[in-house]
Amino acid sequence: MSSIVEKDKRFVWHPFTQHFTADDPIEIVRAEGVRLYDAEGKDYIDANSSWWVNVHGHGNEYIGKAMLDQFNAIDHIVFAGVTHPKAVELAERIVKLTPKHLQKVFFSDNGSTSVEIALKMIVQYWHNRGEKKDRFLAMHGSYHGDTFGAMSVGQRGYFNAPFEPFFFDVDYIDFPNGGNEEAILAGAKSLFETNEFAGMIIEPLVQGAAGMRMYSSQFLDKLATLAKDNGVLIIYDEVMTGFGRTGKMFATDYCEVKPDFMTMSKGLTAGVMALGLTVTSDEIYNAFLGKETTKALLHGHSFTANPISCAVACASLDLFEQETAIQGMANLEKWNYDFQLELKKFDFVTNIRQQGTILAFEIETGEGNTYFSDIKAEAYAHFMDAGILLRPLGNVIFINAPFVISKEDYKLITDSIIRFLSKGND
Repeated sequence: MSSIVEKDKRFVWHPFTQHFTADDPIEIVRAEGVRLYDAEGKDYIDANSSWWVNVHGHGNEYIGKAMLDQFNAIDHIVFAGVTHPKAVELAERIVKLTPKHLQKVFFSDNGSTSVEIALKMIVQYWHNRGEKKDRFLAMHGSYHGDTFGAMSVGQRGYFNAPFEPFFFDVDYIDFPNGGNEEAILAGAKSLFETNEFAGMIIEPLVQGAAGMRMYSSQFLDKLATLAKDNGVLIIYDEVMTGFGRTGKMFATDYCEVKPDFMTMSKGLTAGVMALGLTVTSDEIYNAFLGKETTKALLHGHSFTANPISCAVACASLDLFEQETAIQGMANLEKWNYDFQLELKKFDFVTNIRQQGTILAFEIETGEGNTYFSDIKAEAYAHFMDAGILLRPLGNVIFINAPFVISKEDYKLITDSIIRFLSKGND
């Protein structure tokens, strides 16, 4: 055991980890492109883009230069009563990429807080207008983050059981599975018609932590139309789906009916710096204006609009405008589509699905679709041994690779998956 791992075990508490049963962590000492290198010299393909954030690969020189240039200009400043060029540039560029009615950008530092802020904006919007609307609608299986507001609109039980006594009440609709959509819409309509709902929050097209569950933009448009017709404000949580993951810049781009809020993080800074954005309309913003200070959104973070984070996000957007990223996204879509044909050869592989650069499937284990499936640890160990960092979501295996991955490295991932599945046929 290296001294780093030994000290890690003494001093560090890792996320989503049961330390009583967990293996020792892998000591990563270098990252470049799609590969991670450990202290023993072994390399791993980052098949899940380091929690779905590292869209342009590790150690991108263009992003590195943007960080250094910004550090040499302004490293950090308070963002209350002060502004700086990169925050303004980023806000303007994001507004140009989002639906035309979304004109205001609020800065935070991660996905959970971007959601938390959207929820607070909705609550205070109705408060400032003097209207009593205090109910929220979410979808079963949702994951919106780990702060208390974000947990409140997420899946109950699962990760959050100890904290539920502190959550605010939320109404839930079922996940659309192709046969229950009309019933879901009818139920949502009945709820909305009470005129008690302040807002609705949805992961558009793909539920991430629930196992990359996918549904149609047509269903989402019908649900959003019902919300709009009844004055319910809509949040599309694009923390995971944003920045190319669904095949377009945002999942919202597939939808005819646009939200009142979009939340962003992860791919926003290509996994290099911490940053979150909550994007909304002038109509929402204007409800916070007035002579009373208490009417303002009195919310902020020490690292709000950190200049280095903003510079990195701008550099990431530059890269999205270049052919390498555009072609990389197209390559992943095609390779994922082709790989589905191989997966269909295994009768215990079910619910193969794809949305843009994301491919997912389930291994039938008799346990159902569950994050706590025993096969998760077995699969993870297999992939790590093969030099593939791929963290299954229970019995769901998925590929969510950096856009710069080569066909050769992609094939190493899929060959490893086929070898794992072939064990089930023995």
